[in-house]
Amino acid sequence: MAIKRTAAHWGSYVLDETGPTPRLLDDPGDPHPARIGAGWLDAMQNADTRIARPSIRKGWLENHDRERNGDAAFVELPWDEALDILATELKRIKQDHGNDSIYAGSYGWASAGRFHHAQSQLRRFLNTIGGFVGSSETYSHAGAEVILPHIIGMSNAVFQDNMTSWPLIAQHCETLVAFGGISKRPAQVSSAGITRHDTHDWLVKSAQNGCAIINVSPLQSDVAKALNQTWIAPRPGTDCALMLGLAYHLFETDQADRAFLARYTNGSDLFEAYVKGETDGEPKTPEWAAEVCDLPAQTIRDLATRMARSKTMITLSWSMQRSDHGEITLWAGLALACLLGQIGGQGTGFGFGYG
Repeated sequence: MAIKRTAAHWGSYVLDETGPTPRLLDDPGDPHPARIGAGWLDAMQNADTRIARPSIRKGWLENHDRERNGDAAFVELPWDEALDILATELKRIKQDHGNDSIYAGSYGWASAGRFHHAQSQLRRFLNTIGGFVGSSETYSHAGAEVILPHIIGMSNAVFQDNMTSWPLIAQHCETLVAFGGISKRPAQVSSAGITRHDTHDWLVKSAQNGCAIINVSPLQSDVAKALNQTWIAPRPGTDCALMLGLAYHLFETDQADRAFLARYTNGSDLFEAYVKGETDGEPKTPEWAAEVCDLPAQTIRDLATRMARSKTMITLSWSMQRSDHGEITLWAGLALACLLGQIGGQGTGFGFGYG
């Protein structure tokens, strides 16, 4: 009998039909299959977990409460009634306020298929009545999508496709500094689908080859404890300040690779002037960063020296730029990697979104 398989955002699975009900079994070729698949079929077959009919917020349905301060419960309606209400409201909004008052806000993870992609279908429909206000990029890595073309000359997608490979990191990297960690949890899911969950295995191989893994995150679990990580936990949201304190120490102790900066970067003199406080009167010393980040200043100095004296990869998680001005944190991480002068080396440099 041929093996039946299926796939989703979170992995591939084998369909087992030998019992009274079908089951999804882990793909034997996946070293760390996502647990999500175990409940997939049950969720699909459980009527209580599925939306059976269109639903409208009760507070709006009863009194057109647009302040969202009424009853937040939702009421199911017949399709014809729901469509009539929607059509009436769209017509009213268009006539009274114009198409720029209509927001096409459905998110894009509703289905893996392109035809059934909810956001595309919603926008296609609204274009037939004159247009809408939409959003650009994604909340996954929008900060990177906007800023990377300006600072490295390539899109986020192109950059991530060309990042240093895991085999090179495992073989050559001596210090892996992971801002935001590298966790198995987000590595379970990929928007394009995934067949082998091997992020953890590559971290294990790196550690076995002598690579020191520095987990810079409020959560120690953002790197598996079994990897003998060094955990540095700054106050949440202060990673950029930490990077500036590290940069100050590299400049001040003459450990910055000035030859690399001169040949491969533009504006390092302006960055150095800012870090040293020449432009705003506030030197970004390890002591300054320590107060912001709630870390010992010596921890910052030691990390900077360690990075400069070893083959180092600096990597940021997507979460780093999912905040107000988060793109600046990504920019600071790249600037810090430039100071080390190891971009382009085997297993070293700068990465965004490993795992």
